[in-house]
Amino acid sequence: MNASKILQQLMQQAGGSQKGGSSSGVDVKGMLSGLSKQLGGSSSKGGSSSGFDMKSLLGGGAMGMLVGSKRGRSMGGKALKYGAIAGVGVLAWKAWQSSQAAKNGNTQQNTAQAASEGERVEVLSGEYQERRSLELLQAMIMAARADGHIDEQEQALITEQIDALGADQEMLNWVERQLKAPLDAQALAREADSPQAAREMYLISVAVTDDQNPMERAWLDQLGSALNLPKEMTAELERQAQQAG
Repeated sequence: MNASKILQQLMQQAGGSQKGGSSSGVDVKGMLSGLSKQLGGSSSKGGSSSGFDMKSLLGGGAMGMLVGSKRGRSMGGKALKYGAIAGVGVLAWKAWQSSQAAKNGNTQQNTAQAASEGERVEVLSGEYQERRSLELLQAMIMAARADGHIDEQEQALITEQIDALGADQEMLNWVERQLKAPLDAQALAREADSPQAAREMYLISVAVTDDQNPMERAWLDQLGSALNLPKEMTAELERQAQQAG
């Protein structure tokens, strides 16, 4: 399974979209033009007879499919926090540092304590990076599904977009299972292999949800509790996500 490659591609999409472009190398416009024709719509008009907001999907390929919805959620708006996705590891670590500074009254962290928190996703390697990538991808998919907007047709399109990023068959099968699995915050939280992993999982969930949506807000609250994150930590993670934009 090549989870780390797919996560890196999604993070690159997020970083490129935040700057107004795409660094994924995927011909997103070409893909969506074909999808629009298959669905009986027209991407040039920014709409589709199936209810897809095709214009919103142009912002980020698979990323757009995960958070785009029939409500026409704006890809450039507050609901999708590109910067938080692109820098999930650093931002989650900064949230921990800020919480420690607030507790201790200074910005110096004990080295042993910091080591026990776990490594950031971007500095992991090998099987450890693969595992963390799966944790974050699972968190992202579950959060994107929290409002119930992803139907079977959209699930198929998401899988196609993930395939376009170079996913192997094992990875595609895994994504399909995640798109159909029950939403279970406790089961998701058990995948976290360190406090840093828990913070990254929560932050990336914040990045693909709209906390003004009651269903998505409820999912974030359930996940934060399941991950054993204190209220002040979830608040700081949400602040970091909002600032990253």
